[in-house]
Amino acid sequence: MNAQRDADATGTAAEAAKTRPAAGRKPGRRPGGADTRQDILVAARAEFAARGYENTSMRAIARAAEVNSALLHHYFGTKDQLFLAALDFPLQPRELVVRVVDGDRGRVGERLVRFAFGLLEDAAARERVLAVLRAAATNEQMARLLRGFIAREVAGPIAAALDAPRPELRAELAMTQMVGLIMGRYLLAVEPLASAPVEELVTLVAPTLQRYLVG
Repeated sequence: MNAQRDADATGTAAEAAKTRPAAGRKPGRRPGGADTRQDILVAARAEFAARGYENTSMRAIARAAEVNSALLHHYFGTKDQLFLAALDFPLQPRELVVRVVDGDRGRVGERLVRFAFGLLEDAAARERVLAVLRAAATNEQMARLLRGFIAREVAGPIAAALDAPRPELRAELAMTQMVGLIMGRYLLAVEPLASAPVEELVTLVAPTLQRYLVG
């Protein structure tokens, strides 16, 4: 009987040791591991959906995922990169902004159109973009989230680089023009827009975007 009690006590102590926080670790905070990245993405999607892009902080996402906030920067770098990863979105806003504002000011509109089509003519990237647009068209939370992201990370930086009256309005007009074009060509498949050659669309659309952006 004594041997049995000792065995039971040993087993209980072993189980307790498994559940105790490791020395030096705060309870509720997990180190990086195989599932940590996915847990962060799940928490990020929930926080972004509930609070919107601008009102969601990296610390709030870390709390929701029960990890140290340093792990968010380790896996994703910045908030906008985490947002893109959470939505599986292929557009890199910094790359877009650099492509649009750098170079000859007389070809800003053309660069924007070419960047968009260069991205969306790829089938895999196109499906991810369209999935986000479909969700934004039917879900107000997603629409609010996408609006905040575009305003803060795309239209805002482009506007800041433009030397033109009312740059924020101009940048947002250009962004909405492109969103409408993307939905008409790739989501609604409106003809002849859907089957028009890319070069023809660049020729037709670029002057309008140029006028929006720099006048």
